[in-house]
Amino acid sequence: MIGSLFIVAAPSGAGKTSLVNALVAKHQNIKLSVSHTTRKARDGEVDGQDYFFVSQEKFAQMRDDGSFLESATVFDNSYGTSSDAVMSQLTQGNDVILEIDWQGAEQVRKNHADCTSIFILPPSKAALVERLRGRGQDDEETIARRMRDAENEMSHYVDFDYLIINDDFELALVELEAIITAKGKSLAVQKQAQANLLMELLA
Repeated sequence: MIGSLFIVAAPSGAGKTSLVNALVAKHQNIKLSVSHTTRKARDGEVDGQDYFFVSQEKFAQMRDDGSFLESATVFDNSYGTSSDAVMSQLTQGNDVILEIDWQGAEQVRKNHADCTSIFILPPSKAALVERLRGRGQDDEETIARRMRDAENEMSHYVDFDYLIINDDFELALVELEAIITAKGKSLAVQKQAQANLLMELLA
């Protein structure tokens, strides 16, 4: 059985990564796609686990070779999702989550119209600024830039299938889990997975 493809997008600081990591930790058959990026690794990040850290030249070569399902430039750094890696997981029956931005989501939809997209919003702009400052990774100028980009990013929520407001983390996690696990019980998926049982019941 082929797995399902999911897109999860959000402005920087909305808690997307924490939610996705918590979900993946609970379900063995849900895999997070590891992106390639040209940005430098942050403290504690592991190559091949958090990202595949590559040079700008290597990234450009992969993009030109058509190796990416989607790619985008964010904050002067490039990010891309390997087509082969995603298809490998899907054909093993695993569900795959792409943690990407709205630009990447548009690219993926062109080739995978059956993907399910989820957008995560913060409860307020004030909460978003507070979370960005709380990470302790950026100076005030960078935070201001991230907020400007976040306003543009958030305007694209209308292009997604589902919307989650991450005010209460545990509630947002339950909502994310419900969307993804329900997809596996859809008629199309179950007809394929339970073909033998359905044949027997309706014989």
